Amino acid sequence: MKQVDFGQVANSYARSREDIPVTLMDSLKLRNIFFEGKKIADIGAGTGALTRKMAMRKADVIGIEPSQELLAQAKGLNQTKNFAIPYQQGSAEATGLEDSQVDIVTVMRAWHWFDRPKAILEMKRILKAKGTFIVIDSGFLPGVAVVEKTFEVLAKYVGDGLKPAGAKADSKQRINGFPVEWFEEWHQGGFELRDFYTLNYSVSFSKNEWIERVESISWLAGLDEAVRKQALEELFTSLPEQESYDIPHDCNVCILRLIE
Repeated sequence: MKQVDFGQVANSYARSREDIPVTLMDSLKLRNIFFEGKKIADIGAGTGALTRKMAMRKADVIGIEPSQELLAQAKGLNQTKNFAIPYQQGSAEATGLEDSQVDIVTVMRAWHWFDRPKAILEMKRILKAKGTFIVIDSGFLPGVAVVEKTFEVLAKYVGDGLKPAGAKADSKQRINGFPVEWFEEWHQGGFELRDFYTLNYSVSFSKNEWIERVESISWLAGLDEAVRKQALEELFTSLPEQESYDIPHDCNVCILRLIE
């Protein structure tokens, strides 16, 4: 599986990946997931969007991220947004955290990039007995004119690469965006499925904000810089001028519990 260097688009990633639905944290609370005072590891933390939401709820949270560029953005946002969240370089397969010290592990928009068998072993290693493992994915949905035009333009540059990211591209069947084989992998790895649900929401973008959001997608993040710039320029001229684009999204949440 080809790995995408999101560090190439770290600035756009930081500005455009704050689109986590406000209902997410409430939905977890309704399912008896509480963050206050809990030791939490956010794996593949990126620029810290989810990490900050948990810190706001008084979690003792650390962000783990392999990209130095994204880590720099997360640490910079600590300063501008008045947080003191620790971040460290590490991967889902080798977090650098101690054994059995974490109450909750979260992974948002990243599980499809990991070496999953190794990542499952690492999640088990760092979690406390009966610890909670939460895998979240979210993104915009097709069907509206702006999104369809975006796909049309990007297909010229990405070709057959215009497909689900990472391991999702190889999956033959998905449930709410999650490849069905993931559920069996988690079960075989010692995790019990406790809940799985979808939140629907809408995000409003200005034209420039939408272009930045598109730039942070894996389809473009892996392109040569000159090609990426050309694709974004064509997209900008192809999209309509209007005050805002209201783009439908969904957020899929899987809550698992360590049973070994």
